[in-house]
Amino acid sequence: MTGDNQIYAQAGFSDRLHEECGVFGMYDFDGNDVASTIYYGLFALQHRGQESCGIAVSDTDGPKGKVLSYKDMGLVNECFTPEILEKLKGDIGVGHVRYSTAGSSTRENAQPLVLNYVKGTLALAHNGNLINALELRRELEYTGAIFQTTIDSEVIAYHIARERIRCATVEAAVASACRKIKGAYSLVVMSPRKLIGARDPYGFRPLSIGKRDNAYFIVSETCALDTVGAEFVRDVEPGEIVTISPEGGIQSDRSMCLPPQEQARCIFEYIYFARQDTVMDGVNVYQSRIQAGRYLAMDAPVEADLVVGVPESGNAAALGYSLESGIPYGTAFVKNSYVGRTFIKPGQRSRESSVRVKLNVLREAVAGKRVVMIDDSIVRGTTSDRIVGMLKEAGATEVHVRISSPPFLWPCYFGTDVPEREQLLAYNRSVEEIRQVIGADTLAYLEIGRLAQMVGGLGICTGCFTGKYPMDPPKDDIRGEYLR
Repeated sequence: MTGDNQIYAQAGFSDRLHEECGVFGMYDFDGNDVASTIYYGLFALQHRGQESCGIAVSDTDGPKGKVLSYKDMGLVNECFTPEILEKLKGDIGVGHVRYSTAGSSTRENAQPLVLNYVKGTLALAHNGNLINALELRRELEYTGAIFQTTIDSEVIAYHIARERIRCATVEAAVASACRKIKGAYSLVVMSPRKLIGARDPYGFRPLSIGKRDNAYFIVSETCALDTVGAEFVRDVEPGEIVTISPEGGIQSDRSMCLPPQEQARCIFEYIYFARQDTVMDGVNVYQSRIQAGRYLAMDAPVEADLVVGVPESGNAAALGYSLESGIPYGTAFVKNSYVGRTFIKPGQRSRESSVRVKLNVLREAVAGKRVVMIDDSIVRGTTSDRIVGMLKEAGATEVHVRISSPPFLWPCYFGTDVPEREQLLAYNRSVEEIRQVIGADTLAYLEIGRLAQMVGGLGICTGCFTGKYPMDPPKDDIRGEYLR
């Protein structure tokens, strides 16, 4: 959960989308300890999850299968101290940051998961959400499996361990397990002597390979590679399984890869989730957001004096709108970056002030002006009306809202917590009705057809906007805790 998300959620608004997780794997062929580098990599991925984090490492020259791990609730810099990192000795490891969409927010559900089984040990970090996890979980339980968590990632780990008994290599076991699971998954798996990355055939979630000197990385976003001084090698392709080892370097299994036109990357990675300095599948996230703003200006022009973004997610699209329209780009909001996880949820009567704790309006910037306000999305609409109201209270004569995504009309089952339809502001409402709810003078969304254009024609998933999913969604919504 990002800082913006945290404040809104704690204030009772929950009007920001949340992504599930970030993963970071590293193998140093020179034998150097990797825990501190994984720590900094997770710090770069903190925006993908702020509920819990963890690191698991192993020494490939030490006792085979011995894994040292630590995980806890909270932010990366809250959970890990120099003393804890010093104890995590090993030259291969995986790390994870988590926001829960499946399974409750508890320490037991933090990752990486470490399994000891007949063939040794493995540690696994997972980003995504399975749609057949409940079915697979029950199947395992009826054959004697005892689960320690309520997350679908443990289902994946169990299936890898089970397949490993029948397979000659751990990468073959990962491939066999991946053929059974359905949904969104980007995995990093640590075995005693190999680092393995796997991405689902649709490519819902990103996964990239990097290299620094004689060390290799598998990470959720390229910004994490930049942070640790690694160079980007390439993306893990949708449906690909890569194995990294000193003997084989980077080896690839593409047996599950789908044709490009069938791939379905989550478009919200480009609209909101990913950090702006990330490049995913050859597309620069910052430039895709700039382009979304340009399309808004082309398709929904308006006469105005100033274009502003709702920080941080709306800023790049606002700049794109300004560049295309010629309307000056400016700053209307001052963001308090020091409101942390311990922010006390106010009472019902104080809700509006909680938005002001996070954001305040620069009156001098907007007074007497017609303002175009750009944001990435409207989910429930519980903050949009307050932000529009704040601009008008500060003296803006008009507020024209432009959203750099289409209206949310359907839930997501693939790792994004788009809620049930009845909770979505756009459900059963026209754009004009939504405009009235949020108090804007005009309102326009990004057109559906622009989504593929803003990412250069990549195969994308638009299910949350259209209800047309790349695979059949589950009959029951199992995005909560599986043992309800």
